[in-house]
Amino acid sequence: MEEAHSVNSPRRVLSFSKRKKQKPFGFQDSDSIRSSQLRASQVQGPKPSEVYGFVGSISTVVATVIFLIWAYVPDKMLESIGIHYYPSRYWVLAMPTYLMVTLLLGLAFYIGLNFISTPHPTSLNTLFDEYSREPGEIDSQMEEGDERPIDPISDIDITRINHLMFNSSDVM
Repeated sequence: MEEAHSVNSPRRVLSFSKRKKQKPFGFQDSDSIRSSQLRASQVQGPKPSEVYGFVGSISTVVATVIFLIWAYVPDKMLESIGIHYYPSRYWVLAMPTYLMVTLLLGLAFYIGLNFISTPHPTSLNTLFDEYSREPGEIDSQMEEGDERPIDPISDIDITRINHLMFNSSDVM
């Protein structure tokens, strides 16, 4: 059995859920109720994602407060409480400006890469690729007498699409 002071790890928590499937609530016997209570008492504490979220939100608030104090409190007041070295006030405006410009340039770069990697609209690569399949192709494993409830997935020919979209008078 495990020690009373063992550390809870995510692997151990996941292994508890894989051990045994729970029966529906109304059909539990006394042994399964006791074992589920025992398992529930052993698995305690927050999930790592909750801890990271909590620490991240607290550190964001603390960093924002420190930034605002540095930006708005006069130099003499900072020196009176014992803070003699801090970055120049130039960075109060420069740092957020640089961050926003970097973000916008990164977004423009990402959109540009997507435009470069997309084939030209007149390219045949926009119509056909290695997974294209005509509707008439049938699996070779199916015999003629077998019933097909659903047609296999296939591509619709571009000429048929054009005919359906632009020749509304008679539909195929």
